[in-house]
Amino acid sequence: MDIATLIGIVGGAAMIVMSVITSGGTMGGIIDIPSVFMTVGGSYFALYIGFPLSKTLGLFKVMGKAFKVPDFGEKQIVQNLVALSEKARREGILALEDGLDDLDSPFMRMGLRLVVDGTDGNVIRSILENEMNQIEGRHMAWINIINQWAGFAPGFGMMGTVVGLIGMLNNLEDKSSLGPNMAVALITTLYGSMLANWLITPFSQKLLTQNAMEMKTLEMIVEGVTAIQGGENPRIMTQKLLTYLEPTVRKSIESEVMKD
Repeated sequence: MDIATLIGIVGGAAMIVMSVITSGGTMGGIIDIPSVFMTVGGSYFALYIGFPLSKTLGLFKVMGKAFKVPDFGEKQIVQNLVALSEKARREGILALEDGLDDLDSPFMRMGLRLVVDGTDGNVIRSILENEMNQIEGRHMAWINIINQWAGFAPGFGMMGTVVGLIGMLNNLEDKSSLGPNMAVALITTLYGSMLANWLITPFSQKLLTQNAMEMKTLEMIVEGVTAIQGGENPRIMTQKLLTYLEPTVRKSIESEVMKD
């Protein structure tokens, strides 16, 4: 589990509670079920108008990825590419066919099969980069839905406030109820802002970060596969691949993959 996501949710809730309490308010004063229906329910169901049913129903599963620490296996990928490069240099490109099915990365398998089939290097790069673009496009489509939800939430919060004000104005003869009714009317604005800025937008940002990590890993694979196809010196290829790794990860495997 990505503990940072959990800390953000729990910590954010704690800060909101502390803010209410230290300002002299009570939690009961900011809890309003109709406002939840308006902001959370209303903004979510607005997504059904703009996006296919499969997307809106699958949204929570995608957002759940923010609770997981992604492992794209960069370290193992570098080790595999270096080993395959050395094997191709010793035994020839066709020798790479043995063991391809044992590779964990479908993207790497696809690229290396193209190499074994004798595909031109430029064609291989073009195919792999197009595959990368399609993967990122699918990721960004989901992230766009989440961002749309974040955009709808404050609007529905304002709508709830207007509805509350209408109800308050219809009951102006009861002066004692004006203050409480105004407070309830403003709660929907608070909920809309909280939903967008505390939850939905941060989820979107976490998924963007994960997407960037995956794209960097796929780019590293493209460099390795095309280097193998071009018969590049394994040590030069290794140096290229290591530049994609975080310093701590790079240090942990550099001595092993760079051994003579």
